[in-house]
Amino acid sequence: MATLAILFVVVLLINLMPAFAPPTWMAMSWVGFNVPEGNPVAFAVVAAGAATLGRLILATFARSLVRGRLMRESDRQNIDVVRAWLEKHRKMTVGGFFLYALSPFPSNYLFIAYGLSGLPLKVIGAAFFVGRTVSYAIWAHLGRFVSEQVDPETQLEGGYLGGYFVVTQLVLLGLVYILMKLDWKRLLEQRKLAWRRSLRRHDHVDHSSTTER
Repeated sequence: MATLAILFVVVLLINLMPAFAPPTWMAMSWVGFNVPEGNPVAFAVVAAGAATLGRLILATFARSLVRGRLMRESDRQNIDVVRAWLEKHRKMTVGGFFLYALSPFPSNYLFIAYGLSGLPLKVIGAAFFVGRTVSYAIWAHLGRFVSEQVDPETQLEGGYLGGYFVVTQLVLLGLVYILMKLDWKRLLEQRKLAWRRSLRRHDHVDHSSTTER
């Protein structure tokens, strides 16, 4: 019971981090390796619940703080184009979250981006929970399998803050920024990639004065 409680807290804290968090699958492999007598399914359910809760809090934070207070109105209107598209393709969106949850890829930026849309989080949270439960169970089973094949005294070393991990996190962070700046209306309606340019105040004034003439 204590192991499950510790696992829940650790996974929750990991999934609350907006960037540079260690992958949760590493924690699941570690638990499976070091606690081979435990139930991998129980570990997976607890970890998936903690991961889902952490990601939903992260998405809520992005929605309330970034979208609600820090995002410019022009950026918000641009993201609303994506929001309208996602609302029309709910099944695809839910399925996408489920399939993504099966992968070992980081999901923090996915939830941050989704949180910026302002859409409800319950349905995609449920899909994410189911997907993560399956993937975490697999990692826990793999950890237990490895523990049965290697010397118990063996220490598996490895750090997650390697060059590849840092570069990947920076790329994903940049991707969120790009998603905010893409002209989504043009992309979805004309299938053309374009960088949205914000209309400057003095350009608006000059245009207005030209029209009056």
